[in-house]
Amino acid sequence: MTDYIVVLVTVGARDEGEHIAASLVSEHLAACVNIVGPVRSIYHWEGRVQHDDELLLIIKTRRELFDQLVARVAALHSYENPEVIAIPITAGAAAYLDWLKSTTAGADE
Repeated sequence: MTDYIVVLVTVGARDEGEHIAASLVSEHLAACVNIVGPVRSIYHWEGRVQHDDELLLIIKTRRELFDQLVARVAALHSYENPEVIAIPITAGAAAYLDWLKSTTAGADE
């Protein structure tokens, strides 16, 4: 079942997260996006340890759409280097995965 992935993207503001999520879903690049948070992110950037509150987008999609999704997130995101990482879905309810596949099928056109 590695045809499906969960993609994680962090954003700095709810409006930005909702805009990215709605764009990905309406363009059939994602079947569903959950917006979780705030989450506290601690990371190295520009030579310093940063501490920021962010929101986490949990995006469900097909592996073959990953490159298109990355390009779209980059076009919409305010960060210079946004987090966009994928985790394989190794198992899932058949009906849910069927829905995920059919919902994202429009991105192939």
